[in-house]
Amino acid sequence: MTGFPEVHHARTAAAHPPLVMLHGGNAANWMWEPQVPALTDRTVLTPDLPGFGERVHEDWPGLDAVADDVVHRVRACGVDGPFDLVGLSLGAVTAVRVLARHPGRVRSTFLTGAPLARPGAAVRLIARLQLVFWRAPWFWRALATSFGLPADAKERYVAHGLSVRRETASAMFADVYAGGVPVELGHYTGPLLAVAGEKEDPVVRRSLATLARIAPQAQVRLAPGMHHVWNVEDPVLFNDVLRAWLDGATDPRLLPAR
Repeated sequence: MTGFPEVHHARTAAAHPPLVMLHGGNAANWMWEPQVPALTDRTVLTPDLPGFGERVHEDWPGLDAVADDVVHRVRACGVDGPFDLVGLSLGAVTAVRVLARHPGRVRSTFLTGAPLARPGAAVRLIARLQLVFWRAPWFWRALATSFGLPADAKERYVAHGLSVRRETASAMFADVYAGGVPVELGHYTGPLLAVAGEKEDPVVRRSLATLARIAPQAQVRLAPGMHHVWNVEDPVLFNDVLRAWLDGATDPRLLPAR
């Protein structure tokens, strides 16, 4: 549907591990367009998850199956060894399942906006209202505004949101809002940076502690002044944070999680 490639900067003998980037739940792989040009030194894989983007007609098979699907698609692209992993929102929740089910495949991980703590009744009510208004363009424009998306990103976001089937959204919400972190995450011992936007919903900020309890090596931080989709809200900051992490450092502009 979007025409955004899944493989970027492919090289046969790259100096760095490939990077796999998993998109959010109301978007598709095109959400990484502001990041791809800043990562020319490595192969970058931006797969569409089932039910989104080019795969919008597929059913949502559940988080564990989606995690396995990611690893399968990465292998199908010729990547058999370890890769670096990035996930935002739904992509971050999926990435946690990748770490739990395939810990040996991932060299380092950068997660942001992961709703891992079980949300309260108010958040679950909002999700039900979202399903009611799923086919309304005004709803998607309001959501884009709440995320702080710039004007040039809003219409793409709205168009894709309207393309996602309500059944996909309902199944995905049920999966994500069940909350929790699989105990198998403890099998992953590699570097892990978990970030929440400073202006995100409290459930995302609480999730940092949920994650750190099972993965004690995790560094947990807040992105100053940022909302949920901050890779689009402030691509320069996001790219700097990502680049520093891939180079083995934590950007000092990130705030301690409180």
